[in-house]
Amino acid sequence: MARVGRLAGALLAETQGEFFLVGDLKEPCDWAAAGFEPPARLPGVGTPFVRLSPVRPVEVTTPLLVLEVEGEPLAMLLHERLVIHRNASVSERLWRLVTQGEAEPRTDARWLGQMPAAVWNVVRDGVLKCS
Repeated sequence: MARVGRLAGALLAETQGEFFLVGDLKEPCDWAAAGFEPPARLPGVGTPFVRLSPVRPVEVTTPLLVLEVEGEPLAMLLHERLVIHRNASVSERLWRLVTQGEAEPRTDARWLGQMPAAVWNVVRDGVLKCS
């Protein structure tokens, strides 16, 4: 099972022993303190995710999502479902929707990977258009 949390405003996905950063950073990141080598490039418009290289054991912090999708398909799914494509930032509204407002430290989000894209896009558009 893959685990997804946050790192400096972006999404940090741990899947099959690999780590991916999805979405643009919203704040500076102390890569050494987070347990990673600084990546050569960061996610942004045109770069949905990057692979991170850990320098020590890394724990994905809570609140976190648990999904069945693994590997690069997980990183692409997270980008498609939770990132605002025009600016590459993670949508806080969508994150709160999926994490149930962070009420639980661990959220079973397997449904997010199983939901058809057309259905999620209706939800996504409605959430992102709310004022």
